Amino acid sequence: MRPSDSDKPPYVARVEKIEADHRNNVKVRVRWYYRPEESIGGRRQFHGAKELFLSDHYDVQSAHTIEGKCTVHSFKNYTKLENVGAEDYFCRFEYKASTGGFTPDRVAVYCKCEMPYNPDDLMVQCEGCKDWFHPSCMGMTIEDAKKLEHFLCSDCSSDDDAKRSLNTFPVSPSVEAKVEPKRRKR
Repeated sequence: MRPSDSDKPPYVARVEKIEADHRNNVKVRVRWYYRPEESIGGRRQFHGAKELFLSDHYDVQSAHTIEGKCTVHSFKNYTKLENVGAEDYFCRFEYKASTGGFTPDRVAVYCKCEMPYNPDDLMVQCEGCKDWFHPSCMGMTIEDAKKLEHFLCSDCSSDDDAKRSLNTFPVSPSVEAKVEPKRRKR
């Protein structure tokens, strides 16, 4: 929907209902999406550039304010997109505009920095524990990470070195991998 200030990005809303009044003025009942910077907590490091929050803020607007159609994907479907277009957004949280609360209020965290996943940031997966890591948190550049054929995090590579130095029989990778999950709710 068209903002009053043309320097701002368009507002995004889900159309709930379309109706005409007695003068044939078409109105739309919408449920607003908020951008992270429009929420009480503001934009955080893990918020994606195309991330929106579905709010509990409803409104009635003139149909003339509609600029076009966009697609707000689930977080899971967005991360599977081959190409993200200008009209593609994603939503993983519902936002209560009056209180600033989110649903869900906890999400999985990754890497040693314990941040939720941001689909805009490259992450590498450890072949040992299967957890995901930011290259910068592992002392690598993005270019270095893109060249990797195999990756073991520092915990798994030190475990791997210790196992090799014990002169033990080879163990299958499924037994060798750590079994305790590294993902934690935050």
